Amino acid sequence: MKKLFKLTQDGINELEVELNGLVAQRSEITERIKSAREMGDLAENSEYAAARGEQERTEGRITEIEHILKNVDVIKSPRDGHKVRLGSHIKLKDNGGKTKDFKVVGTVEADPLEGKVSDESPIGHALMGKKVGDQVEISSSSQTTKYVISEIT
Repeated sequence: MKKLFKLTQDGINELEVELNGLVAQRSEITERIKSAREMGDLAENSEYAAARGEQERTEGRITEIEHILKNVDVIKSPRDGHKVRLGSHIKLKDNGGKTKDFKVVGTVEADPLEGKVSDESPIGHALMGKKVGDQVEISSSSQTTKYVISEIT
């Protein structure tokens, strides 16, 4: 059974932009390899080795993105805001009134610095299935903070 990758439409769009950029870099990398090869001895040619390494990384990422896009399960935006699920935007408030915003996404799309948490992460797992008014504990390496879910969209 093949694995499906859960992505929002925004996540799919971001991967497509990245893929197009990587494909566009192919000819530039090929040209750098050709120029480095013309310099002579390939065994001691650091420019050639660097260009080949970049080509391998680029081709690997292209293959990875193509695989993800061929096996994508699109996360639909929730129609109701009754429970937290994949695709939900959540606003949390702590006792001091400070708020945090999160979006629950699949693992491929997760980016905690942008507030996108995976449903499989500790934060995402703690949020899944909760309702407005429910209390959630979120632990970091230094502390555990209690929040109340104030909004789900």
